[in-house]
Amino acid sequence: MAALTTYPPSPAKPITAITTISEFPRNPKTLILQQSRNARDLNQIHAHLIKTRLVHSPAVMENLLESAVILLPNTMGYANSIFRHIDEPDSSAYNVMIRGLIYKKSDHDAIVLFKKMRENSVRPDEFTFPSILKACSRLGALHEGEQIHAQIMKCGFSSNGFIQNTLIHMYARCGELEVARHVFDGISQKDVCTWNSMLAGYAKNENWEEVVKLFREMKKSGTGFDEVTMISVLTACGRLSDLELGQWISEYIEANGLKGNLALITSLIDMYAKCGQVDTARGLFNQMDQRDVIAWSAMISGYSQANRCREALDLFHEMQKTNVEPNEVTMVSVLYSCSVLGALETGKWVHFYIKKKKMKLTVTLGTALVDFYAKCGSIDGSIEVFNKMPLTNVFSWTALIHGLACNGQGKMALEYFQEMREKNIHPNDVTFIGVLSACSHAGLVNEGRKIFNSMSRDFSIEPRIEHYGCMVDILGRAGLIEEAYEFIMNMPTQPNSVVWRTLLASCRAHKNVKIGVESFKQIIMSEPAHSGDYILLSNIYASGGRLEDALRVRNQMKEKGIRKAPGCSLIELDGEIYEFFAEDNICPYSKEVYSATEDMMRQIKSAGYVANVADARLDAEEDDKEASVSHHSEKLAIAFGLIRTPPGTTIRISKNLRVCTDCHNATKIISKVFKREIVVRDRNRFHHFKEGSCSCNDYW
Repeated sequence: MAALTTYPPSPAKPITAITTISEFPRNPKTLILQQSRNARDLNQIHAHLIKTRLVHSPAVMENLLESAVILLPNTMGYANSIFRHIDEPDSSAYNVMIRGLIYKKSDHDAIVLFKKMRENSVRPDEFTFPSILKACSRLGALHEGEQIHAQIMKCGFSSNGFIQNTLIHMYARCGELEVARHVFDGISQKDVCTWNSMLAGYAKNENWEEVVKLFREMKKSGTGFDEVTMISVLTACGRLSDLELGQWISEYIEANGLKGNLALITSLIDMYAKCGQVDTARGLFNQMDQRDVIAWSAMISGYSQANRCREALDLFHEMQKTNVEPNEVTMVSVLYSCSVLGALETGKWVHFYIKKKKMKLTVTLGTALVDFYAKCGSIDGSIEVFNKMPLTNVFSWTALIHGLACNGQGKMALEYFQEMREKNIHPNDVTFIGVLSACSHAGLVNEGRKIFNSMSRDFSIEPRIEHYGCMVDILGRAGLIEEAYEFIMNMPTQPNSVVWRTLLASCRAHKNVKIGVESFKQIIMSEPAHSGDYILLSNIYASGGRLEDALRVRNQMKEKGIRKAPGCSLIELDGEIYEFFAEDNICPYSKEVYSATEDMMRQIKSAGYVANVADARLDAEEDDKEASVSHHSEKLAIAFGLIRTPPGTTIRISKNLRVCTDCHNATKIISKVFKREIVVRDRNRFHHFKEGSCSCNDYW
């Protein structure tokens, strides 16, 4: 037994008072904890117990065991050595060890010890089962949980409220919601903890409708509810956009003076943000005396989900000035905002921060990075992150395939799709949208047909309207306009305006007036045509030599008051986002920008550029049309990028509309004249301009 004294007292020092204790109280736990501050103190007490033969007292040893668990938080080694030397440990000793293992997240070891307990014929008590069920919950160990449930019944604890609550939690955590509800319904006297366990189970499985439904039942039953209840219900209200119930809870919180509860107010912020009430959420956020990372993340996420991405990044910069470190949720929201704004440099800084802080590259965070790089036109960055992810799922593969397709790397996207199948990762319906888009960009018509047909045949995925639209794009891009039209007419579902608009764009590219006119008619039968539809039709007429019809369509736009949405282009320089609108002359640097634009236009004219005045705004006078097209937002942003970045630097632009023909032609020449790679993300796809050509092969 002397070997247990890991830290023996030095013979040169007097023995402390602890070792002279001759008698322990009946419950020595308090004394042990009061006298022990570290492992050395605990060793001295243990030595005293050996000398006084109190090691044979189960109560004393159980308290020493519990003290070892509490005082040595990083290891169970000493506690194990004590436990092994207890002659016949009872359920209390086993309970201490099981709780200690669970506290240290050694859930598997806890279950193994519980099995040993049963093998040694030690009967579990009412305190054993909640602990071991918690271990099963964490591990998702349903089979073991079911066996423990059977033992609970045999031991006569099936009516114990605490055990029933942990059973509900275990089954829900393992995805067995029906069984959890069966246990819940079998409880005659339900307290608030019982209701909370079932609500948390539904919330954990994202069954938000049932959370709200159960809460209404809870209210009818007359059972009071607490902050834990409201947090679950507010989360459900946010996911369901149930603003009415969310506001009712908000008023309850106000009336009952609960606004000091940080977790509750954070849930309220999240609910308002997800219900589209972002300014209300920000008002609550500003009133908080203290904000933890969850509160910051909820507000940043709220801005991101509302596509108020500049405000999301501004708030993130505010967060950086505090001592609150961002977590994975924060980073995912910030990366999304960066991807929407095309803020590559800011997103790169976020990636650097993730690596610097050694944050785990989870599937969620890794997928967000893959998506961010792809949406900023840096497909090499996407591939690099994807290849470094320790674990990937269908969403990670889908993000990469989509990114490759949108960036004009159709063949590579199909290669990754093939690799995905070889790894037995089952694609989902969104994956196929990316794969079919890749076929479209790569001009792989036959491959596209095969993949479309394989969806239902090989993967049991019925094509949605988006997949039919992709097939129309594949056929139309390849010039198979008549086949695309027949494909639409034979669709099993009613084609929507997006499908017809896809065909209309193909008719513009391939100058098919007849089907273009029919496509336009179909669009206006289902919804009012927008400016882009009229412009496409006008361009189709013009390309077919029917200039009068082209002018008539333009005049119709004027008569109906249909205005083209103002073009807006963004460029990020040194971490700051600059915004340009077509023919905007009120920005603080407009003089500098317009001077640079005029110089840029002069140089590309010398290289053969001729303005396409058909893309000028409708109300522009004939003499002003060339000036109008030269002041489109992407030209202003590109000119700004040319004068604000070193020679050879890639210029990256994000635009809210489809790139017009004139800007596309001009940007090709700019890339050649100024020896720059220019990446433009428009409403539909990426255009990588380099040395006078574009990755879209002049079809967009």
